Amino acid sequence: MPKKLIIGLVGEIACGKDTVAAYLKKKYGAETISFSQPLRDILDRIFLPQTRENMAKLGIALRGIFGQDMLSRVIADEVRASKKKIAVLPNVRLQSDIVHLQNEPGFILINVDADIKKRFERIKNRGQNADDKGKTWAEFLKDAKLPTEIQIRKLAKKCKYKLDNNGSQKDLIQQIDKLMKKIKA
Repeated sequence: MPKKLIIGLVGEIACGKDTVAAYLKKKYGAETISFSQPLRDILDRIFLPQTRENMAKLGIALRGIFGQDMLSRVIADEVRASKKKIAVLPNVRLQSDIVHLQNEPGFILINVDADIKKRFERIKNRGQNADDKGKTWAEFLKDAKLPTEIQIRKLAKKCKYKLDNNGSQKDLIQQIDKLMKKIKA
């Protein structure tokens, strides 16, 4: 196994990327380094709600001003500074997100997949963003068309591994453990 394992998780809204990251942190001691955290920090600082639309707009604006790889540079620096042997990036959405990490020896992409109806129920129940709890089906479908979301399916095709999150949490955990065993071998 390389000196540092860098796991990028790719998947559509509410497919279970954060659940996978939380389990990797709990069982394997991974550090979670999120592409959305810098955006959340900025939105908090300028007193705007952390909605999916606001984060998408802010990400697009920052990339437009500072380069498409701006967040990738920030995250790559955080990964390299991490003292943990495993870094997990739970919300890789764009090819430009990984440009500064994809050639690292321990970098892998994993697609986390779940049925659209399951994802809709999960987003309403979790309330991660300010606008999640009361989200309608139409709003959920609109979110899936945000510029930061539409590239996910294309990027998912480049993933070496896939986790199917249509079953129970126990099923997902078994898949993660099996995959980690394979990766570490």
